[in-house]
Amino acid sequence: MYAIVEIAGHQYKVQKDQQIYVNRLQNEEGSKVNFDKVLLVDNNGKITVGAPAIEGMKVTARVEKHLKGDKVIVFKKKRRKGYQKKNGFRPYLTELKIEAIG
Repeated sequence: MYAIVEIAGHQYKVQKDQQIYVNRLQNEEGSKVNFDKVLLVDNNGKITVGAPAIEGMKVTARVEKHLKGDKVIVFKKKRRKGYQKKNGFRPYLTELKIEAIG
C-alpha cells in the first residue's frame, strides 16, 4: 500500500515505515504530524484518486530529526562574455518516518 501526499508544497510517494526527507517543518523532534492532502492511494491494486484530495484520508508521520542536506552548487555562466557566478547552499531538511496511511 502506498499513497501520494502533498507535504510543504511538494508531492511524495510514501509507504508505511518509510523514511523521507522534506523541506524543514516547524514541528518539534519526536512529535507526530498529520497530512490531509492525500492525492492518491493504492491499496493492493485498488487505486483511489482524489479531486484534488481524498476526503477523510490522512497520512501520519513522526518527526525524527532536523538536519542540513548536502551542499548544492549553483553555477551560472554566459559563454564568450566572461560572466561566471558560483554560489552554493545547504538546504534545511526534516526527516520523517511514515507511521500510518488511512
